[in-house]
Amino acid sequence: MIPQGFEYSAPQSLGEALALVASGERKILAGGMSLIPMMKLRLATPAEVVDLGRIAGLDAISEDGGFVRIGAMATHHAVETSAVVRARCPLLSETASHIGDVQVRNMGTLGGSIAHADPAADYPAALLALEARIHLVATHSDRTVEAGDFFLDAFTTALEAGEMVLVVRVPIEDAHEGYCYEKVAHPASGFAVVGVAVRVKREGGRIAMARIGVTGMGPHAFRARAAEKLLEEGGSAEQAAALVGEGEEANSDLYASADYRRHLARIHTRRALAVALSRAA
Repeated sequence: MIPQGFEYSAPQSLGEALALVASGERKILAGGMSLIPMMKLRLATPAEVVDLGRIAGLDAISEDGGFVRIGAMATHHAVETSAVVRARCPLLSETASHIGDVQVRNMGTLGGSIAHADPAADYPAALLALEARIHLVATHSDRTVEAGDFFLDAFTTALEAGEMVLVVRVPIEDAHEGYCYEKVAHPASGFAVVGVAVRVKREGGRIAMARIGVTGMGPHAFRARAAEKLLEEGGSAEQAAALVGEGEEANSDLYASADYRRHLARIHTRRALAVALSRAA
């Protein structure tokens, strides 16, 4: 289909871009992997599209005081292949490698993906498990939101009118941590029917820290906190996996029922934990 007519702007600076998006009639174009299809289907009909692609520095990736700092315009391919991300936050690199196909990874961006907040997107599970922080900016505001407070519902985030994602800051993983991202990919879209991101740390033969992020199962990604707590209290991976999704709303569609999604979340949590624990060892 053909999108409804719209104006196009390509600002050269962040300040210029923020001034443009202060109006609710404008939409930000990052990689375009979500916005353009929605415009073609006329699910989004912005009066103007603001392309961030010409603003220098928004795609930078660097290490900064105990964090990996990833610019919102960093592509999935850049996150996957960055030497800094691979060395310091390998869970995020592994997650990026599961997104879409080569073309999508070369065009889609970290900031665009999390701002769109598709319930089946891969990044949210990893960002929750990594306890990432998301830096948001607007013309007259500047704030940081924890990943756990950012994803609110299907296609709904903590972004307010006129705000945009500027940087994602991910705490550097301990060298002795184990990690894994497990995913059941939809065969047509590549999105996660269910995706599970796991981090674990062993101390003295026990699991001292466990973080489990789940995407695809419900209307938004969530932390499996009951499972995390059980692991930290000495429970087995199988016992912990059985708690994943308990009390959480589960999506149901023509491809997978709510019960099946919950079952997949538990199966793939167990598998992800097995890999993460082997890496931690």
